[in-house]
This record gives sequence, structure tokens and C-alpha cells, in this order.
Amino acid sequence: MTQGAGQGPVVRTATLRDFRVPPYAQVPVQSQSLSHEYVLTHPEDLARPDAAVRPEDLARPEDEVPHAMSAAPAHPGNVLPDDEPPEGYTPTERDLPVINRGDTLQVTVAPVEAPATAQDCLGPLFVVGDVHGYLDELVAALAEQGLIDPEGHWSAGNTRLWFLGDFTDRGPDGIGVIDLVMRLSAEAAAAGGYCKALMGNHELLLIGAKRFGDKPVNSGAGTATFQAAWLLNGGQKSDMDRLQDVHLQWMARLDAVVEEDGHLLMHSDTTAYLDYGTTLEDVNDNVHEILNRNDADECWDLFRKFTKRFAFRDEDGPQAVRKLLATYGGERVVHGHSPIPYLLGEVGTEDAGDGEEASRPVVEGPHVYADGLAIAMDGGVTMAGKMLVARLPLPG
Repeated sequence: MTQGAGQGPVVRTATLRDFRVPPYAQVPVQSQSLSHEYVLTHPEDLARPDAAVRPEDLARPEDEVPHAMSAAPAHPGNVLPDDEPPEGYTPTERDLPVINRGDTLQVTVAPVEAPATAQDCLGPLFVVGDVHGYLDELVAALAEQGLIDPEGHWSAGNTRLWFLGDFTDRGPDGIGVIDLVMRLSAEAAAAGGYCKALMGNHELLLIGAKRFGDKPVNSGAGTATFQAAWLLNGGQKSDMDRLQDVHLQWMARLDAVVEEDGHLLMHSDTTAYLDYGTTLEDVNDNVHEILNRNDADECWDLFRKFTKRFAFRDEDGPQAVRKLLATYGGERVVHGHSPIPYLLGEVGTEDAGDGEEASRPVVEGPHVYADGLAIAMDGGVTMAGKMLVARLPLPG
């Protein structure tokens, strides 16, 4: 309450936020109104609007100043000795109201907006299926969704983009695909979004072919080599020639499985991820540790398990999906790896020419199956299908 004319002395009390009041603030605040004794001896001051002490009164010799005035020392909270703040004094967070001649200066404090949380700043979520070196088709699909501009640079602001793995092999420019994804990752981060990628079985295959070459490994069905498996699965010499350490390091650090907005994202439609841990962190850490140990047999076993497919396709598929979701979280699995034409039982050829339109698989978009619990994102671009880039959740 503002102290004004004619009101009696007020004692300063601590606010709810003042848990401890410094000693210098514990002295009662003396009212600037005239005391009762002074009014009796100076009735003419009652006509003054503010009933305040006159300058000439303050200038009177000490023995002429009324006792009530001389007995009121300056409040320690209102004065600073030698122009220095008392020990322990700290300024308040906001300026207190200024009292002047009974009028209070009202200070309006604008409410402080709560800082935006990370969740508030998240943009839309997109996923990309298997690319397999088809750089031109990837650029066209990203541009169609408005994720990159005509020059191929990130134009989607805080959008989140996930690639589901398999960047190389079979197509003409796998290294060009990796370079694009790496560049978009930096550009998206600078714009407030992100572009990330998962590890596919072909990343494991390319890493193994580069590290181990023709070194024999125990394949479980005899002797094999990463080099021979890479060539049999569409390995391109031009990719190997252009492969650099930065590409290998980037691929080796990719996660195997993540959860975004209730979608469990992984490359392969297999339950083999359960062999590497019961949490997402455990799976990704164990995969990275295997690659870091650089043991050819261990890497081959990892590659072999991530090459398994069709775990969600048949009548036991929904149960397999539910087991993954119960373990890692999420409401739907989103995967690549198995081309949609294979899941639908269609037959396509990887070398279909312009005159063979009848043999081209018809892929309109992502394939939802396994009681609606799984979404397949490999559009079969290697068999003249479609490069799929889709926003999640899917409409309808």
C-alpha cells in the first residue's frame, strides 16, 4: 500500500520471497507525515496538501526540531553509508515503486515468456527409403517434397529427415549419395532442423569390403569374404575408388535403430535387433563396439543378421512387430531393406528398359501392413520402382 498524507507510521515487513531480512532492513520505516506533537505546535502545517516537513524545518537548529523528528534516524535501507551498499545488500530483481509526494509511479512489468522447449521447436518428420546409388532420383524426390531447393541445398527449416540406410551398391553413384546426405546434415542443423541416417546392411557390407577385402570369414555355411559378397550384391568399383576415410567414419557411427514420434525407425524388417540389446541405446552401442573392434567374423555376423528380411510379412508378422515395439517403444515400425514389390509378391527386374513398362512394379507410396503396425519404405528403385520420401505420420 502506498504511504500517503495523513496516514500513520508503517512497519516494513518481509515479502513471501524474503526468507531472511538483513539486520539493516529490520528498523521500522518512519512516516514522512508530521508527528502528533509537531502538529500541536505547528497547526498551520495542516493546510499543506502533503503535510510534509518543510525545508526550513529541516534547517532549524537541533534543539528547535520537535522531539518526534529528531528521534527518527534515517532508515538503513534507504541510505548508503559513504555511498557504498551495506554488507550483504543485493539489488531486487525489479525496481520498487517510487514514492513521491503521495503519488506512486506504477511500473508495468511485461510477463516473461517461457523459453520454447525442444519439443516445441520440432518440425515435421520425413523418412527416405533405400537409395542404392540413385542420386538423381533422390534429388528429384527430395525436391518434390520441398526439402531441398533447385540447387540441391536444404530448404526445409526445422524439418526432421531420416534416411533408413542403404546408400550405395547397385546404382551409379553411391558415394555421391553419401556426400549429399552429409552436406544436408550440416545445412539442416544450421537451419534448426536435422538430417540423419540409419545404418543399413549395405553400409556394413561396404565397410567390410574396404577393411577386410578377401580375408576369409566364417559365414556359417562355409568360407566367405566381404569382397565377394559386396560384388555379388551390386558393389560398384567407382564407389570403392572414391571411398574415403571420412565416408567410412561417417558410416561406422550411424545408429541402427531409433524412435521418433511413436515410429520405431530401422533399416531391416527383422527381429535380429533384439540380439543386440533390450534398449535402443544398448543396440546402437553394441553395434558401434563391434565395428570398433574390427573383428572380421564379428562384423560378418552383424552383416548377416541385418540382411535377414520378411519378418513382418506373413501371418506371424504382427506378433513380431509387437515384440519389437514392446521392447524398444513406439507404435509402428518403419523400415526399408525389403522392396515393396517383393512384399506384395510382384516380380520386377533391375534392368527393365524403356520398352518394358509392363514389367515395372507399380509402387504408389509406402506400404502399410502387419495389421497396420509396419510401414515399408523401400520403393524398389533398383528394379525401376520408386524412390520414396514420405512424411510421418502417414495420412489416413
